[in-house]
This record gives sequence, structure tokens and C-alpha cells, in this order.
Amino acid sequence: MQTSIIRTVFIIFLVTASLAAGYWWGSSRSDTTASSAPSSPAPSDREILYYRNPMGLPDTSLTPKKDPMGMDYLPVYAGEAPSPDDGIVRIDTEKVQKLGVRTEAVTLRQLIRTVRAVATIQPDERRLYTLTPKFEGWIQRLHVNTTGQAVKKGDLLMEVYSPALITAQHEYLLARKGMHGVASGGLEARAGMERLAESALQRLRNWDIAETELQRLQREGEIWQYLPLRSRASGVVLEKPSIEGKRFESGEILYQIADLSSVWALADVFEQDIGLIHPGQTATVRVDAYPDMALNGEVDFIYPTITPETRTATVRIKLPNTDDLLKPAMYAHVEFASFHRDNKVLAVADSAVLDTGTRQLVLVDLGEGRFEPRTVKLGARADGYVEVLGGLEAEEAVVIKANFLIDAESNLKAALNGFDHDGHSMLPDDKSHAPPATATGSETAIHQGEGSIEAIDFAHATLTLAHGPIASLNWPAMRMDFRLTDSDWLRSLQPGQKVIFDFIEQSAGEYVIVAIRPVDDNPALSGHRGH
Repeated sequence: MQTSIIRTVFIIFLVTASLAAGYWWGSSRSDTTASSAPSSPAPSDREILYYRNPMGLPDTSLTPKKDPMGMDYLPVYAGEAPSPDDGIVRIDTEKVQKLGVRTEAVTLRQLIRTVRAVATIQPDERRLYTLTPKFEGWIQRLHVNTTGQAVKKGDLLMEVYSPALITAQHEYLLARKGMHGVASGGLEARAGMERLAESALQRLRNWDIAETELQRLQREGEIWQYLPLRSRASGVVLEKPSIEGKRFESGEILYQIADLSSVWALADVFEQDIGLIHPGQTATVRVDAYPDMALNGEVDFIYPTITPETRTATVRIKLPNTDDLLKPAMYAHVEFASFHRDNKVLAVADSAVLDTGTRQLVLVDLGEGRFEPRTVKLGARADGYVEVLGGLEAEEAVVIKANFLIDAESNLKAALNGFDHDGHSMLPDDKSHAPPATATGSETAIHQGEGSIEAIDFAHATLTLAHGPIASLNWPAMRMDFRLTDSDWLRSLQPGQKVIFDFIEQSAGEYVIVAIRPVDDNPALSGHRGH
């Protein structure tokens, strides 16, 4: 019995000793391994500078948070802050050539803004004449009897009968006969008769009887029952209410004549452009009747009122019309060349500017496929160019063509990088399209959809697509039009074809396709894919 107890105690002792020896040996191995490996602080011991958006958006937080999709913001530790060069967009040089990227140096330019307006040709109001008799009578005979007929100063217009004219002629002849009767009388009597004769002639002059008719009356000494009325100006007849046998009153218009050797172009200029126009400024006028002929005129007057319905002001331009080509009421197009400043200013092409709505950006070409998004401050705009007030230096090269394609390319890469940091694989193979993403620099979102082509508009580079739901925009399935960035893609597309497409919102409500391929993944239709 004692032997059995001693054996049991001995076995327990051996097991305890074995366990103690194993623990000691394992501890020593762990210490040896730890001493041989370099020490590094646990992640929980490292300093977190901030948390960044997992999609690459320009949004950071000092505390942990989630984005609208429920993804955790990623910590950025000390020593991992992005370098200043991280804002550079890098694109393979071969792809730059395929995108058709063009650059232009920022230079000093004389900004000339062209203001365009529509106009109508009108007679010069200072060259309008009317025939309005100052006596009453009847039209005996018309010598100018059609509207539009050309007349010269002194041409006979009509012959009229008027008792007042006959009475004035009779008074003159009586006074002249009396002058002969008192020829041997005193000086006072002769002077009185001369005054009577001259008064009768002056009355006829006041009634616009031509001097040639008065000379004939003096020369022949006979009363003319029908006296001629002559034109007092050269021009064309615009209005002719006169007909033979008509009775007219004193002051009634019988003819309206316009001298069209010089005319006006009355242009309707929008209110915001009035400040660029001044009297004496040169204007180029083209009329619809002669589209290849450019006429040079001069701004004569700017009318002092604005038309409320159209918010335009009338600008008067003097035009020579020696060949009588310009007719009243013709339509015309006017261009006013306005210099923004007398001196040259730093300017960049309009097409180089990417407007996000809150700021303006340009892509500066740094060479070797590197592009720097640069915020710029802009000033006045002219024909195709805009003044640069800050952000660029002279001779820097900026992208003026395909810049929004580069922008979209950088958007896609930023999204891919954001997903890679989060440990999710986005591309099972090189043919997959990226999901919607937003750029870190330009704030332009790329969206992806799938649908079928219903119609193709080659003239406007537009596709009509019946597409499925687009989750990134919360769109249901619908039918809508999209414009393509490259019209050459249309030649390889056809109605009824099913396609996958990437698009961006270029401006409010205008969506533009930046990449497209058929569902069978025909490489010929791919847009600017970056993978």
C-alpha cells in the first residue's frame, strides 16, 4: 500500500518537472528570437497624424470616421505624409500622344474682345426730305409718279394749280406795271411800287416756288396757271401719296425723299457689352445680301436708353453707300473690336481652364508625362483667351487640348489607389472598368453605365443610350443623350449595340462620355483607358 502511494507521488513529481523544464526552454527560445529581430513599435504605439478618405478624396479628419459608403477612413502615420510631389498627375507618354494632348506657352498678349450684334440698315435721318406745300391746291400732273424712283435736286416733281399762286403772280405783275407808270414820278412813288413787286416775289419764294420759275415770271411777264414744284434734294422716293387730280391741304406730305449715299446701321448691343463700345470706334458690318463683303463703319452715337424686353442698347454706325447696295431695313451683322487694355497682359487659352465651380485650374506640362494641376486667378476674357492675374508665369506650358481627358485619367487612378490602400481588389483583369471615383485635384466624378445605343447624331457627336440604373448617381434605368469627347469613336458604333461607358458631368446637367467599349470588349472602341 505504501509502495503504491510512493509510486503515485513520484509520477506526479516527474510530470511537474517535465512541464517546468518545457516552459523554461520555450521562454529562452522566445527571448533569443526577440533579441535577434530589430525592434519596432506596435501600430498602436505609432503617432497618427490624421485620417484620410479611402477613395482618395481631398478630405481628412483628425478623428476616426466613415465615408458615405460606410468605409473607414485610413490612418496616416508619422513619416507617411504625402510628399509635395504627390499632386503631380503622371501619364504614360505614349498615352499622352493617343489622347491628342496639345500644349501652349503662356505669353503676353494684346487682348482684343470682339462684340457681335445684329443690326438693320436705316436711312440717315439727317438726309430725309419731305415735300409739304405751304398752300392748298390741286395736283394737275405728276412727273415723278412711282415709289423708289431716283431724283436729283431741282428735278420737276409735279405741276399744281392754286388760286393763291395765281394771286401772288398777279400782284407781282401789277406792281411791276405800276413801276413803269410812276417812272417819271417822284422817288418815293417808285420805291413804293418796287417794294410791292418784291413782296409778291418773296411770297412765292416762301411757298417754295423755285428761283427758275420766278425768273421766268420776271422775264416773260405772264401768269402761269399751273406752277411746277421741284425737288429740293437728291435721293430716292420712299413715300408718294400723291396722285393726279388730288386736292391737297397746306402742310400735307406729298413726297418723302431720302438721300441714301450714306446710311445708318442700327445695332442692338447687349447691356453687358455697352462698356466696350465708344463713339469713333471702328465697326465691321456684313449684310446678309452680300455675305462676302465687309463694310467698315464708324460708331456715331450710342442711344441713351435700354430696351427692357431684350436688355439691349442701340448703337448707331455710319456707313458709306456710294454704290447704292445698302437698302433700308436690310439685316446686318456687326463686329466691334475692343481692346481690353493698351498694354499686353499675361493670357492663356480659354480651353486650358478647368472650372470646378469654386475655382479655376490649368494643367501645367512638366515634361515626361507629368502634369501639375495649378489653381489660377483669371481676369477679363477676349476672343479665345483669358487674362491670368495669378498662378502662372510667362513661358510655362499649359495643356490646351484633351486636358479634361487627363483630368478624368487622374480621377480614375486616384480611385484605384484609394481602393488598393483599403485592401480591396478592384480589377480582376485588365479589361474591367473602374467604378465611380472622384479626383483629388479636380473634384470631377467618373460614373459608369451599361446600355444599348438607340441613335447616333454624327453632326453633334452625340449618342442616345437606353442605359440601366447608375448607382453612383442614384439614377434609374432611362433613355438619355450623351456627348462624346472624340467624334471619331462614332464611326465604329452602330444602333442596337450594347456598350459599357464611362462619363463625367462636364457642366451642370451636361454629361460627356470619356470612354466607351462594346460588351464584347472590342479594343477599337475603347476610350482613354488607363489600365
